[in-house]
This record gives sequence, structure tokens and C-alpha cells, in this order.
Amino acid sequence: MALNKVEICGVNTAKLPILTNEEKETLLFKVKEGDEEARQRYIKGNLRLVLSVIKRFSSSNENADDLFQIGCIGLIKAIDNFDTTMNVKFSTYAVPMIIGEIRRYLRDNNAIRVSRSLRDTAYKAINARDMYMKRNMKEPTIMEIADEIGIDKEDIVYALDAIQSPMSLYDPVYTEGGDTLYVMDQVSDKKNKEENWVQNLALSDALDRLAKRERHIINLRFYEGKTQMEVADEIGISQAQVSRLEKSALRSMKAYLN
Repeated sequence: MALNKVEICGVNTAKLPILTNEEKETLLFKVKEGDEEARQRYIKGNLRLVLSVIKRFSSSNENADDLFQIGCIGLIKAIDNFDTTMNVKFSTYAVPMIIGEIRRYLRDNNAIRVSRSLRDTAYKAINARDMYMKRNMKEPTIMEIADEIGIDKEDIVYALDAIQSPMSLYDPVYTEGGDTLYVMDQVSDKKNKEENWVQNLALSDALDRLAKRERHIINLRFYEGKTQMEVADEIGISQAQVSRLEKSALRSMKAYLN
């Protein structure tokens, strides 16, 4: 997710207004009195706060424009609900509101549904990791994160895995000289190993050596999954005859393969 764009959602981030604390207090007072023009100026004056918050979600694959819009919704809710009589800075109140709005959006729009408790655990772990890195200038271990937030390390690992976005088999992982290596090139396919392919080829050869009626019975029984009774009805013989022909065909194929 690129956040260094000059323009996000039609807003030129390089030209966002910078308000002094005194200007913010004056505007907020007017907002609470119902001044719509002051409200719009106050929103624009705090858009940098939204930008600073969405940087925390830089590991997300979501489009920066989308997160910015959702963050603005959180900002507006914070402005509308902020109590000026409380001895709290607006930014202190607004940041959790903006983060909460973005987290709800990511939770509701994820391709894989993950429970809220798992997501909360994951976000606590991510926040603890960020705080640890700021204090110690190094990446914490899972155990250190677990000690920080008081959650078992197994639950943290499970939660962090759960919020990972699914990856396409066609996502490129490496490119050199025009040759691209995709995820699917690094995934093992146990169903189509060379030895399985050779076995299937030998089985097909053994099947071709059977008489026409026996080959038809084997196809119906083991490739189309029909019962002996269904095969008997389809080709017009008794079930006992189907059973004898099937056993004979299997013995012939086994002898050839051995």
C-alpha cells in the first residue's frame, strides 16, 4: 500500500492545511455551535491525522485511497462525538476512533472471515510489536509479545496467521530478465508427481489390453462410480455376470502391471 502519493482520494496531501492549536480550538468551538464552514475547515485541518493513522496499516494489501476514506469517516465521527468539556486533546480521542473504523472495514471486507476475537488478538500483538520496536530498536520474539499483552504465544501465532490475506498462485515472487517466478512454481503438487503420472500411464495401457466389454465395465465401475446393479442394467446382463467379468478384468490388469 503506497502512502507517499501526492494525491489521495482527490486530496493533494502536499497542500493540506496546517492549523495551530489556537486555530483548532477556535474552529472546534464554532463546530460545536453548528458552524458548517468551520466544520469543513476543521475536517481538512485534521486530514494529516488520518494519514498518520493509515500508515500503521501499511502491511495491508488494501488500497490507500479506500483506507483514507474510511479513516475520514472515523475522523468525522470523532468530531461529531467529541466532548469539549473533557480535559482531553482531540487527537487523543480521534486516533482510536479512526483506527477502530479502519479495523472494522478490514474485518468486514476480508476475503476470509475471521472471528473478532482473533482479529483483536492479532491487532494487540501488532501494536505491542510496534511499541517494542520503538523502545528497543529491534524485532521482538513471539514470547516477548506474549509477555507484553498477556496472551499465550500459540494464540498469538494463530491470530497473526488468521489475518493474513490470501495469496494467488499467480502472484509473482521473483523476476529476472523477463522470466517471472510465480507462487505456483514453488508449490509442491503431490497428486501429479512423475511417479503417479507413470503409474496412470501404465494403468491406462493395462486397461487398453482388455476386451471391449470388460474395459467398458471397468470404466463404468471405477471411473464413473456406478454400482454393479447399475452396470448390469446399462449393458443388459445380470449382476452376477458383471461381477465375474469385473474380477476377470482386474486379474488381467494386475497380471500385466506386475
